[in-house]
Amino acid sequence: MANNHHYQNHGQNGLKQPEVVVVTVPFPAQGHLNQLLQLSRLITSYNIPVHYVSSTTHSLQAKIRVHGWNPLAAENIHFHDFTVPPFVSPPPNPNSTTKFPTHLQPSFYASLSLREPVAALLRALSSNARRVIVIHDSLMASVVQDVASIRNAESYTFHSVSAFALYLYMWEAMGKPFDIKAEITPKDLPSVESCFTAEFLNFIAFQYQFSKLNSGKLYNSCRSIEAPYIDSLGKEIFGASKKHWAIGPLNPVAIHENKYRHKCLEWLDKHASNSVIYVSFGTTTALTDEQIKELAIGLEKSEQNFIWVLRDADKGDVFEGEARRAELPKGYEERVEGRGMVVRDWAPQLEILGHRSTGGFMSHCGWNSCMESITMGVPIAAWPMHSDQPRNSLLVTKVLKLGLVVKEWAKRDKVVTSFAVENAVRRLMASEEGDDMRKRASELGGTVQRSMDKGGVSRMELDSFIAHVTR
Repeated sequence: MANNHHYQNHGQNGLKQPEVVVVTVPFPAQGHLNQLLQLSRLITSYNIPVHYVSSTTHSLQAKIRVHGWNPLAAENIHFHDFTVPPFVSPPPNPNSTTKFPTHLQPSFYASLSLREPVAALLRALSSNARRVIVIHDSLMASVVQDVASIRNAESYTFHSVSAFALYLYMWEAMGKPFDIKAEITPKDLPSVESCFTAEFLNFIAFQYQFSKLNSGKLYNSCRSIEAPYIDSLGKEIFGASKKHWAIGPLNPVAIHENKYRHKCLEWLDKHASNSVIYVSFGTTTALTDEQIKELAIGLEKSEQNFIWVLRDADKGDVFEGEARRAELPKGYEERVEGRGMVVRDWAPQLEILGHRSTGGFMSHCGWNSCMESITMGVPIAAWPMHSDQPRNSLLVTKVLKLGLVVKEWAKRDKVVTSFAVENAVRRLMASEEGDDMRKRASELGGTVQRSMDKGGVSRMELDSFIAHVTR
């Protein structure tokens, strides 16, 4: 990428002081930590130093889980590990009536105390740099509110969800001020009430009070995927007064072979192209014992190859205490050996999706997972759990037609039977319909990968953002 020198000479010691510095402030949940760390990597490729700000625990979590590159070797990313007040870190409750990870809420509240250390960091940086650029998760707006009092600082809101989900959410929050375009919006939209807890909706509302302080918006999306929604956000939702840039995908689009390869990648090497379905429900979902059993039987009966990441949802502090080890039917792993692999540790999702043997992804449709799957050209069997996932699953299955629905949102309180799992897996992996979806996913994946090349649509948006903040 462009190696613009955003530095100026300063001081007697001849050390160069940066002209422009960027501070990224992620929200403390895995899907959010990861996206702003990936964006930090892209910004440093323009020779701009980036300061990544989080609590000690969440900073470490982001670093050890990132895929496709080594953040510790990135010399221009500076990690600031701030102390937050102690918070309770209970295990997830798989039997809760809501699938939303309420057990993480204490860690969300604790992160709001980052306001003071962040303000102090911004003031220190602003005395040396010509301009300080703050890019904050939309859920961390209150933490960076002091930007308004720093003459040479400006902030940009980063939205970690799909443009589709954001467009619908904002449209509802504004009281549905216009008719949404039927041609770009499927019918039967899931209602927001069922996707979040009241407590979390209040948390969002509190953050949104501060969002008017920003100078623009960044989306982890790509015009090749979501052009109509990105346009609508610019025109009808936020208005022309706010600049905005769709700069995704943030994840690496090419996988560089890792010296240390996870055992599941060696297992994938032994299978035919597009013959394995990857099953994973992200970091904020805990399945009931009954659901795990039905899923296990369904995968076995489908007679398709699979890699299943069977982990409990993250705790607020992922380094604290033991996680629940889910029980599988007796003798299960022996029976599926060679055809199925159960992974219970942190799996290299991007590398799995990028492997030639992976031909499908059974997913909760978190936006990181959707973007990674689309980038790697893999169709999705959608099983949404909470938050923006039900709407992302609509985007993937109805709008982009890159997958099928395993669990209807209207039946979210019911267990998905082994028969339904078996049926969905066979449709995706062993039918003409599935082959068509794979073809479409592969074509869109190629388009999205090219969007990050020089002259590509997302690369031009990122170039435009960098040009704007270094003006």
